[in-house]
Amino acid sequence: MMKRKFFLKTFGCQMNVNDSEKMAGILASAGYEKTDNLEEADVVIVNTCSVRAKPDNKAYSFIGELKRLKKQKPELVVAVTGCVPQRDWKFILKRYSHVDVVLGTFNFYKILDFLESPSKPSVEILDTFLENEGEIIPSIEPLLTNPFVAYITVQRGCNRFCTYCIVPYVRGRERSVPPENIIDEVRRLAEKGVKEVHLLGQNVDFYNYGGVKLPDLLYMVSQISGIERVRFTTSHPSGFDISIIKAIKEIPKVCEYVHLPPQSGSNKILERMSRGYTREEYIEKVMMLKDEVPGVALSGDFIVGFPGETVEDFEQTLSLVETCIFDQAFVFEYSPRPLTKAFSFKDDVSKKEKNRRLMELNDLLRKQAEEKNRLLLGSIQEVLVEGLSPSSSEKMIGRTRNNKIVIIDRNDSLEGKLINVKIEEITPFYMRGKVIKQLAGVER
Repeated sequence: MMKRKFFLKTFGCQMNVNDSEKMAGILASAGYEKTDNLEEADVVIVNTCSVRAKPDNKAYSFIGELKRLKKQKPELVVAVTGCVPQRDWKFILKRYSHVDVVLGTFNFYKILDFLESPSKPSVEILDTFLENEGEIIPSIEPLLTNPFVAYITVQRGCNRFCTYCIVPYVRGRERSVPPENIIDEVRRLAEKGVKEVHLLGQNVDFYNYGGVKLPDLLYMVSQISGIERVRFTTSHPSGFDISIIKAIKEIPKVCEYVHLPPQSGSNKILERMSRGYTREEYIEKVMMLKDEVPGVALSGDFIVGFPGETVEDFEQTLSLVETCIFDQAFVFEYSPRPLTKAFSFKDDVSKKEKNRRLMELNDLLRKQAEEKNRLLLGSIQEVLVEGLSPSSSEKMIGRTRNNKIVIIDRNDSLEGKLINVKIEEITPFYMRGKVIKQLAGVER
């Protein structure tokens, strides 16, 4: 009997990637086979993101395209999971009659039961405002996208209620996973050959379970044999403090990279966004980080064209970027999200002006990234080789400790290994280098 095949399409953040890997693990352990060929799939799962309008629309577009496939293969099962159905499950059922299964952000792990349910459509959406202590998602063995790098969700939900953000409404309240669960998961991953773990949270700095906080967790995870690198994301400037900075500085396995999204450099806009910190406080924390951890890489997120953002406010954002100097950043044009407070704000910055600001900020960030990479020319960098380059079968790709992409000539024996690479060429987005030697898997 042939195995049933599933195709999994993921939109959005690393947490969605982690959820998708867990769904894939559930199906694989039940005898399903993963395929990258949509046409041969018996099951298609669309794991959606609703944090901005763009991924929201992309998800709906992809779901719509599946109608053709469903007509060709009436036995095909189409499932939609994640943030979009958490908010709009009734709309999905009304608009897309070919969808068979709808699950929200809290119960994606029930995917097998719902796929094999005789009644269709099968729907279950849990209330995001339920009071829950600790993790409500059971421990699940993931089917990793990369066998050497694993995402581990340690904290879900958000209590910040930034005026533009839909996350509290689709991911619920902050809940931290018990540390013993995290340690058990990391140990199992290490036994399977994982070298690098990313601790994920909507606001990972606010991880707190029974008094165990993020710095404590970083120390605990770093002690696990086989794990060579530890990263964490996403940090919130309000929760990022000296204890986290000291953990980065003092724990050899914790990588020198911090994703700390400012969103804006204007105090007026930060207050209007309800971010909970000022421009000055953000800059102070970045300077403290760079003083304590020389060579640390800084990345961030920015929103341009937020309601009420004047040219002067935008120039304050440019000024903050010039002061802090980023290695990488993601810039988004503001898009109103249903349920949020800002949805009622007058969207008074034109699309043309939003686009102009986006391009100007991206230009500045691109120049900074290139200048930061240029400083590494001729240097020797530790690189974890992750696999083949997606753009060339003759090249391999890896990352430095500060999260910079490095391309090397193909050598399959290096996959999953820590190596030394001499940087010979740079761009704003990646670097090329020559392998110097493989590093021994020494406990750090």
